[in-house]
Amino acid sequence: LAYRLGRYPVRMTSTLLRDGGKTTLINGEWKCGKSGFNVKDPATGDVLVENVPDMGEEETEVAIAAANNAFESWCWGTSARERSRFLRRWFEAVLNSTEELAQLMSLECGKPLAEARAEVVYGASFLEWFAEEGPRAVGGIDTGASDRRLITTKRAVGVASCITPWNFPLAMITRKCGAAIAVGCTVVVKPSEETPLTALALARLAQDVGLPPGVLNIITASRQSTPTIGAALCASPIVRTLSFTGSTVVGKKLYAQCSNSVKKLGLELGGNAPFLVLSDADAEFAADLAMTTKFRNAGQTCVCADRFLVHDNVFDHFLMAIKDRISTKLKLGRGLDPTTTLGPLITAEAAERIRDVIDEARSTAEAVWSP
Repeated sequence: LAYRLGRYPVRMTSTLLRDGGKTTLINGEWKCGKSGFNVKDPATGDVLVENVPDMGEEETEVAIAAANNAFESWCWGTSARERSRFLRRWFEAVLNSTEELAQLMSLECGKPLAEARAEVVYGASFLEWFAEEGPRAVGGIDTGASDRRLITTKRAVGVASCITPWNFPLAMITRKCGAAIAVGCTVVVKPSEETPLTALALARLAQDVGLPPGVLNIITASRQSTPTIGAALCASPIVRTLSFTGSTVVGKKLYAQCSNSVKKLGLELGGNAPFLVLSDADAEFAADLAMTTKFRNAGQTCVCADRFLVHDNVFDHFLMAIKDRISTKLKLGRGLDPTTTLGPLITAEAAERIRDVIDEARSTAEAVWSP
């Protein structure tokens, strides 16, 4: 990847992207697609990588079959300790590649480099956690009754599918895959079409530290192909569980599509979080917290504050404190610019939605302030 950031020239050749991001990992092999799609820098619209594999239903079925074939040997042919040691090596590899992963993530999703570095550390922590907790996922014996014992065991469910969002392209993969791989599941991952490069880099690191073929499979796809892949994952009787982080609208569709096969589901869907400032609150402290919860990742997280409910007693003080911080602490720019504290929105469509919100506010609110 070659990139120029205004007056900050940056040239980055990512050793983490196999074939420059033009192949994806299925059954331990790096596969091309029949067609491809482009990954763009959200700050400029410039193409970062051309012809990322645009996979479809056929390739998804291949990945599911590969995960299924690998399941028995991974689940029953390895011990929890062996899987733990692999996750530990993956954790260390991710941390050792912090700067390169952070730059890659900042390029494709736009978040400031400081936030991207923090996500690498945060995402790696899931691998460390599950490396330590995996061997403890044991059953138990209940001797509460005098005439019997109840014995419980915990077993991997089988092939797991994970559909991950663009706003945390590294941490959402490590959180889902770390848990699944630790207990013996094999995984098919569908990363967001906006941020597939981080997923491919993670897969490369996993392969480099010895993950067997078929245990982790990555299905990259364009926005147009994504519904087909989601439907295939939901419909497959081989896939036993699906984990999704994303919008409520899409989550409902996946829920319905999984009903025929009665899959186990883990859905982390969008929110509408209020930020409450009560009458006895420290307005300055509240303003500091509000800046973090509202503007982290340019406001593009599921836990960002969408509404502020402020008591009259502290309203004026809180409003002035927020205005001051927005004016002095936020600097909009490209993620790799070291002075940037607020990156771009992920797509032009996202920016247009924000314009609509602003227009609605101007037409209905008593006052609208802009720095």
